[in-house]
Amino acid sequence: MIALEGLTKRYGGKTAVDGLTFTVEPGRVTGFFGPNGAGKSTTMRMILGLDRPDGGSVTVNGRDYVNVPLPMREVGALLDARALHGTRTARNHLRWLAHTNAIPDKRVDEVLRLVGLESVARKRSGTFSLGMGQRLGIAAALLGDPKVLLFDEPVNGLDPEGIKWIRELMRGLADEGRTVLVSSHLMSEMALTADHLVVIGRGRLIADVGMREFVRHSSGVLVRADDQELLTARLIGAGASVEPGPEAALIVTGLAAGEIGKLAMEAGVALSELTPQRLSLEEAYMNLTRDSIEYQAVVA
Repeated sequence: MIALEGLTKRYGGKTAVDGLTFTVEPGRVTGFFGPNGAGKSTTMRMILGLDRPDGGSVTVNGRDYVNVPLPMREVGALLDARALHGTRTARNHLRWLAHTNAIPDKRVDEVLRLVGLESVARKRSGTFSLGMGQRLGIAAALLGDPKVLLFDEPVNGLDPEGIKWIRELMRGLADEGRTVLVSSHLMSEMALTADHLVVIGRGRLIADVGMREFVRHSSGVLVRADDQELLTARLIGAGASVEPGPEAALIVTGLAAGEIGKLAMEAGVALSELTPQRLSLEEAYMNLTRDSIEYQAVVA
């Protein structure tokens, strides 16, 4: 388990992470999302003790990670697959890491086989493609057979077969009761992989919710009625959110279509349309983070 409590980090007077508080539970894949510059990488670095927080605390299985004597046996992490000595072979790169944490050489061969690099184990890692480098980084994360795993953009550079493989790997690790935190911009893939969702924007927590619940609550119902003003008042009174939709319709969130129909009937309002609008994870995420995007491009 990973627990963050009021985690704060500043760089040069700018707040990168601002009071983050959430828990990454074992037995599920937690997707860690946010726009560029939201503070995701900074947060992961603080979890691993690579950056020191200015405020708050972060623990891994109840302890400060920097005080763990054999850290690779506790936590496996992929932050930057390019962080290796290119002149070393894949096997020697992993053997060097294994030696620092008293991990036997046989485990090196096991993880090379697991990630599909057994046939290139004696090739220099500097000659690897981006996808092969990602696989080597994942092998390093798995080396100590850790209970906690952090992956930053793990599918970067992988082909479709590799993406399917890493998806199944992360699901399998979670099913074994391990804690899995994955940062990714590939929404369609995370929709198939993650059970839980943590979203941050400008260093602050925006959402900490189950994946299905997030998409369900972010979706709405398109409503057309003969007395929209009266219906809007009733819907807001029932706790729903109402926004203008296309062609003078209403988009209602917070209530199911059946609940909206019942309220309309009780108010004596005739409905001409009542259509659930199911958003994808990507659409729901874009709606949620619209006001937190720091670097916005302009379409030429």
